[in-house]
Amino acid sequence: MTLAIDRNDPAIRAHQARYAAAMATKRRQTLIGAAVLALLIWLAAIGSEVDLEKFAANAWRFPKYILETVPVLRWQSLGADFAEWYWGWKGWLKLLWQTILIAYVGTLLGAVGGFLLCFVAAANLGSNGWLRFATRRYLEFCRTVPEIVFALIFVIAFGLGPLPGVLAIAIHTTGAMGKLFSEVVENIDMKPVDGLVATGASWWQVIRFAVVPQVLSNFASYALLRFEINVRGASIMGFVGAGGIGQDLIEAIRKFYFTDISAILLLIIATVMLIDYGTERLRHALISLEHQR
Repeated sequence: MTLAIDRNDPAIRAHQARYAAAMATKRRQTLIGAAVLALLIWLAAIGSEVDLEKFAANAWRFPKYILETVPVLRWQSLGADFAEWYWGWKGWLKLLWQTILIAYVGTLLGAVGGFLLCFVAAANLGSNGWLRFATRRYLEFCRTVPEIVFALIFVIAFGLGPLPGVLAIAIHTTGAMGKLFSEVVENIDMKPVDGLVATGASWWQVIRFAVVPQVLSNFASYALLRFEINVRGASIMGFVGAGGIGQDLIEAIRKFYFTDISAILLLIIATVMLIDYGTERLRHALISLEHQR
């Protein structure tokens, strides 16, 4: 049985008119939004002195530089060519391992700092208002200042080496982890918290027995994710003398050792890919365990 629709019905015509008006409003809003976005992009380009003519005139320099870093590898002498390309692999691997250690120790210290401060920064745990305000501002300061700036300051204070890199990453990670951890805490189930408070438990007992069991797996997942980021960040700490493989990379860039640049970059990329893959598997495993509980 086919239901016939009378398009001349006043109710249907009114509905069609409302639909057409709504679509016209939607299109008008989209056009206005696109125009505002284009205007903002134009103003940003003016403010940042974007010169498209200069960009077009010099765009060829980038691929030229990349091609210059590519080594000459011939099939007849592949072993010798590869050995010449990675002539400093022993020293580079040592510095790469130092980079990983800088990221690891910095992440560990930063995660501990964020863990200790996140409960004070969380709005749902009833901590002192002024203390919560000060803690949040401190975490903002830690994550707002770039790691490279902290590293430069600590190099001046403590001299060259991995220590400034560790401290810089630890401070920045404290700010980032404190923010993420506090957001996790603010989304917990408050029923266990209310139950312990009703029994007269202290604030620290509430944290230990009602909060930490709910958030620990998410904390570990975020810490692993941050470790991935910090490995990449630690790779450039050597630019200011804060240890790691960045020292040799910046030296190769400054002295135009083109093939050394590509060799070091490939080592960094391969290392970061392996760490990303491993930590991703660990994070997924932790999330699966959390869902099974």
